[in-house]
Amino acid sequence: MRALVTGGAGFIGSTLVDRLLAEGHAVDVIDDLSTGSLANLAQARSTPEHDLTFHRLDVRSPEVVDLVARREPEVVFHLAAQADVRVSVADPVFDADVNVLGTLRVLEGARAAASSRVVFAASGGTLYGEPDTSELPLSESLPQRPLSPYGVSKKAAIDYLVAYRELHALEFVAVALANVYGPRQDPHGEAGVVAIFAEQLLGGHQVTIYGDGEQTRDFVYVDDAVDAFVRAATRGGGLVCNIGTGRETSVNALYREMASQAGVEPGAAYGPQRAGEVARNCLDPSRAAIHLGWRSWTELGSGTAATLAYMRQRLSETGGV
Repeated sequence: MRALVTGGAGFIGSTLVDRLLAEGHAVDVIDDLSTGSLANLAQARSTPEHDLTFHRLDVRSPEVVDLVARREPEVVFHLAAQADVRVSVADPVFDADVNVLGTLRVLEGARAAASSRVVFAASGGTLYGEPDTSELPLSESLPQRPLSPYGVSKKAAIDYLVAYRELHALEFVAVALANVYGPRQDPHGEAGVVAIFAEQLLGGHQVTIYGDGEQTRDFVYVDDAVDAFVRAATRGGGLVCNIGTGRETSVNALYREMASQAGVEPGAAYGPQRAGEVARNCLDPSRAAIHLGWRSWTELGSGTAATLAYMRQRLSETGGV
């Protein structure tokens, strides 16, 4: 298979690229390196037998359409995005520019290339808004009512995927991701809380928890999430599929677990709650189990331990610990 991965130098994208190459596929990567890093692809690029081509390009660029058409991927994995809720609240125009117009460039390229399908990284954490807690874990049958510009832009992208499927027979799967974490996640920029905690704990810094810490998330390990993308290349056409564990974990509980693993006495500071963030979230992965044959298998403690080990190595290489 020839695959194209947008955002392929990012945390999830590069892990997906590694998986595709390991399975013998040819891979094109599009990334503008605004948040991704070539260091994430260093091993993949240095392995002679890998058929990997890197293109430094912004998904908003009109050149994306021609590039995708020229490379003729069978499957396009679209992960490039503005992925920070706070940025979307502060600058919703920029958020829509990347997440809506950028997606349209990619879809036009896939249509011109006669690609068989697009696998899209949707946001399970924002897609359903703030439903009643009795609805947890959230299923795909719930109304899509995102409360942040980021969530709205991701929902709009799904709507375009549906339209392209009807108008142009371009198949899609939208994998609605819970909070993905693991090695390579950057603790800065659009970082997730696991990466932030890992760097702060190992660097000896004061950890700040925003809100009361009782907000919950569904943490899914990056290898598990990537497995869902790969499965969606051939299954689940036309569906939105939640990719999560179905279990809630509070930020306080996460912090206590990671502090214990890092050998640090728990003692976080608390700051004001951030705008646009939901109080509780976890996703029902039943549809993914049925249609993708997918389930998460990495326990949170194992995943956070692997993330801490990665961060410890990274900090030692940069002199941070």
